[in-house]
Amino acid sequence: MARSTAADAGLTGPGVAADAVTPGPGAVRRGGRLRRRRKLRKGAELSILLGPGLVLFLGFVLAPIVIGAYYSLYNWDGLGPLRDFTGLHNYKIAFSDPAFIQAIEHTLILTGLSLVIQGPIALGIALLLNRKFPGRTFMRLVIFAPYVLPPAVTAVMWSLLLQPGGLVDEVMKSAGLGGLVQLWLANLHVVLYSVFAVLTWQYLGFGIILLLAGLQGVPAELKEAAAIDGATPWQVTWRVTLPLLGPTIRIWVFITVIGSLQVFDVIWLMTQGGPAGASDSMATYMYRTGFQNEAFSYGTAIAIIMFLFCFLFALVYQRFALRRDTAGALTGAVGR
Repeated sequence: MARSTAADAGLTGPGVAADAVTPGPGAVRRGGRLRRRRKLRKGAELSILLGPGLVLFLGFVLAPIVIGAYYSLYNWDGLGPLRDFTGLHNYKIAFSDPAFIQAIEHTLILTGLSLVIQGPIALGIALLLNRKFPGRTFMRLVIFAPYVLPPAVTAVMWSLLLQPGGLVDEVMKSAGLGGLVQLWLANLHVVLYSVFAVLTWQYLGFGIILLLAGLQGVPAELKEAAAIDGATPWQVTWRVTLPLLGPTIRIWVFITVIGSLQVFDVIWLMTQGGPAGASDSMATYMYRTGFQNEAFSYGTAIAIIMFLFCFLFALVYQRFALRRDTAGALTGAVGR
């Protein structure tokens, strides 16, 4: 009996059913070709989409790091071939130089102050600007405006404002605070904090806008439900809003720390790390020793040390702070 005749007659026993669903050699070959085509198409798509970015990353990020690490092992004046191999001598000099140790301390102080002072201020202002009130859009514009100014403009402007007899001194005198007037950029004990105030003025708006963006993702239904259950506004903020804002806060912390470890432009244009290194950061120390003193290999070693600071922090922070956020994002992407 033919297979179709057996099916029509209802004689579909185990043997007949197995014969009916078993693909032939041609179907297997067609399935293999389809799978290979899908793999080739995926590979081509990934190459087209990731290829240019990967080339740029290798050429402008990874290659300079490797070359810089290689140059830091020599005593090189910036001209001619590399001949005087010194190994880790430049790194030993760096960590035995009190000026560089002081620059590291200043950088860590700026980083800590940014987290402790800029964070709460940015969060408080963001929570305020997230409410509806007249002039809210204008206030957002005013607060964010300093961030879009070039650092050179910020540095020159505040250097003029903080000079002896400048606007800051006159305002403090008119407010009855003349006794607090200082040589803001010349006092060894004050200059670092004066520079930090300028950095806060410029970069506070970025944190506020970032946190405002995070607040837009907090569902209003959750806050309304908490209020209906009898929670006070403070309890709603502390137990509903802030936990949901956690991923945004952690991203802000990461960006702030990396930026603080690399801060250069405002400090250099305002004080050049002075007076007597009192406002030096790792970046200003690197520029002065590497370019002004023409110790190129030594300056490259400082740059590699800065890179290691940032890289190790990124690894640790990714492992212990951002792991939940990235895992959730990947899980959500796979689920979709």
